[in-house]
Amino acid sequence: MTTRTFSDVKVKAVDTVDAVVTTGPAAAAMVAGGIGALMIGLLTTLAEASEVIANALKFVKPVGPLSGKTILGVVAWLISWFLLNLALKDRDSNLSKAFTITLALIIAGLLLTFPPFFELFAAE
Repeated sequence: MTTRTFSDVKVKAVDTVDAVVTTGPAAAAMVAGGIGALMIGLLTTLAEASEVIANALKFVKPVGPLSGKTILGVVAWLISWFLLNLALKDRDSNLSKAFTITLALIIAGLLLTFPPFFELFAAE
């Protein structure tokens, strides 16, 4: 610790700062993003497979089922982010593992939104 005097004011400076940074919140945010992407993919495939689900997802009529898919995907992302953050906020997480899980979830979500895939389940 050093002490300096400026005019009539004494200032003490601390040389070190102890800070604890955990990686849990970052892992929670990444995995939650993957969960949101997977939810949109699942809803896309389910809407293609069932007319009942497609109609239920028409939150905004001119937009069609896309409105429900997007809204529910964002809701799934926010809820999962909140819950995962609560669970991981004070913990150190393996960010490589979290990234791998996130990547797998996003790839699965993208596959489920790919027309040649979801058309396999189309209601006839």
